[in-house]
Parts: sequence; C-alpha cells; structure tokens
Amino acid sequence: MTKVTEKNILNILGKEVLPGTSTTINFNIAKLYTSTKVEIPIIIERSKKPGPTVLITAGIHGDEINGVEVVRQIIARKINKPAKGSIICIPVLNVFGFLSMDRFFPDGRDLNRVFPGTKNGSLASRFAYQFINDILPAADFCLDFHTGGASRFNAPHIRVDPKNERLIELAKIFNAPFTLFSRNLEGSYRATCAKKGKDILLFEGGKSQNSSKEIAREGVQGTMRILDYLGMLKTEFEAPVRDFDTKIVVKSVWMRAKYSGLLHIKVPIGKHIEKGEVMATITDPYGKMRHVVKANNEGYVINVNESSIVYKGDAIFRITKELVNE
Repeated sequence: MTKVTEKNILNILGKEVLPGTSTTINFNIAKLYTSTKVEIPIIIERSKKPGPTVLITAGIHGDEINGVEVVRQIIARKINKPAKGSIICIPVLNVFGFLSMDRFFPDGRDLNRVFPGTKNGSLASRFAYQFINDILPAADFCLDFHTGGASRFNAPHIRVDPKNERLIELAKIFNAPFTLFSRNLEGSYRATCAKKGKDILLFEGGKSQNSSKEIAREGVQGTMRILDYLGMLKTEFEAPVRDFDTKIVVKSVWMRAKYSGLLHIKVPIGKHIEKGEVMATITDPYGKMRHVVKANNEGYVINVNESSIVYKGDAIFRITKELVNE
C-alpha cells in the first residue's frame, strides 16, 4: 500500500488530491454581467503508483474546437486514467471565447500572448497569472492543443523549439504527420513553460470553428503514444503504431494570392506537390477572369486557406521547403 506523504499529494488551486483518486476542481475565474460564475472544470485522475504529472489543455483560443474534441475524447475513453502518476485535463481554457466562438478574451486580448500574466492586470492577464502560479507548477509535462486561425486549415503537426533536443525527441514519439521547428513566441503559454523548465508539445491541426474526425484522431493517438512512452498508458489500451515517421520541417514558405476573387482549391492538405503543379484557381464572380495558382516549390502542403473568397496578398498555402534528412 502506498504511503501518503506530502510529496505525493497533488495541490491544485489550494485543494489536495490524493493518489488513487479522481476529482474535478472548478477554476473560478470571473463572473458574467449577470453575476453568474464562470468556472473551468479541471479533471484530475491519479494512480496509486507514483509517476509524472501530465497536464493536457485545449481551448486557449475559444473558437478552436478540434483541440477541445481531442481532450474530450481522451476523457470519454478513459485514456486519462493513468497506470502511474497523474493526468490533469482542461478541455476549455478560454470559456468566454468558447461560449461566443471567439478567439479572444472579453477584454479583447489573445490569452496566448499575455502569459505569464499579472496579478492585477486585464482579465486575460489575471487568468494567465493564476493558471501559471496555481496549476502549472503541478505538471511535469504539458500537451497543448490548437487549430489554425480563421479559415486556414493546418495539417496535423507538432511545433517545437529547434534548440530543444528533448522536445524534438518527444515530438518523434508523438509522431504527428509533421513536426515544425518553431521558435517560442513571447507571451505564449509555450514560451512560459520553457522559461519554467516544463516540457511542452504544442499540437496544431484543422481550423477554427470546425471539428474534424481525422484531426481529433491524430491528437488522441499521439497522446496515447506519449503516455505509453511515459509508462502511463493502461494495459487495456495499445499505443497506435504508424508505418512512417514524422516529417521534421525546418523551413516552410507561404504562397499568397496574386488576385482577389473566388478561391477554388485543387489539392488536399498534406499532399506532396511538385514545383509548377496546379494548386488552385482564382476567378471573378462574372466569368471574365480565371487565374491558375501554381506551386512555387516542391514540398508538402501543410496549410490551406479554405476561405471561398480571398483578397490579393492573402496567404493561401503553406508549403514545406526544407526537411530534416530530406
């Protein structure tokens, strides 16, 4: 029988969670204009066996549904019940944005640009401060799920700092179709984790206000591979094996629309294309103009603008340009 000591008691928001227990703690962040409380459920599952604590989050941007669905499935399928250690799941961090299908907090700020926050700042900044000081310290490893913004559909991928060898190895274990080298942005959750010595993988897939079964599957299966690597996946689950390794992207380029008009996409996300290959057409509404969009270089399509209408200069495709061991 495991002896309960101060070292294996998990403390979240001032509440103690013992080994071998399941609990939900409501993170009370503010009130609506109606004085109704706004609370974020934090779902905690602890094994009796000691081990690492994994923090799984989504919905930093309230309109990014795919990430929410990934974490929901992890909970619903009981993947979050660990063989050892603890798993903390927060499916929706930005509840305000989730309610209104908005990327931002009510104060107009992007939560993922105000970390680590301040105690007496804006609403988003106060939330970030409390999260970083009262929840993050419990975690040994973090998984954060995102989607592409607006109408831009991201191929499923992990983003890591190219200087962090440990995270590159973990990204290989997650084994999403792509891994992008991406420097940490100041004010982001990922940058704050790095400064505090917390390992974090950021998953991107799909687009905002959209739910994709394929993207959710990639997120769930990658999480299972990570938990299996950490010895936390229970024996009733089998970590999915895929027949290829993640493609590590060192450099990618955006293709932009040369004309305004109706956009007609001709290639699927993730496709390997050749230089000069037809990728889309742009037409006017009157049948007078038809511009063929051809690939500027060979590579994989990792982002597609699925908007029906574009303006001149809008980003329409992101194509890989340099891969590791290409």
